[in-house]
Amino acid sequence: MARVCQITGKRPRVGNNVSHANNKTKRKFYPNLQKKRFYIEEEDRWVTLKVSASVLRTINKNGLSSVLKKAKAKGTLVI
Repeated sequence: MARVCQITGKRPRVGNNVSHANNKTKRKFYPNLQKKRFYIEEEDRWVTLKVSASVLRTINKNGLSSVLKKAKAKGTLVI
């Protein structure tokens, strides 16, 4: 499975390693993804999502159902 957040769509970014001599080589910045099981009360089932740490904080703050609803409206939800 790709290193992509299933709620926000965050994916690896490309940048440079810069040495002391200012040599530049390509590298990737990966999102902080975690595999987490969530319980959806409306559907009475468990789902496993690969989400970024920032989304975990958002889910704790706003609730899973509202975060999923916003992601569906935005078009980034991948389940």
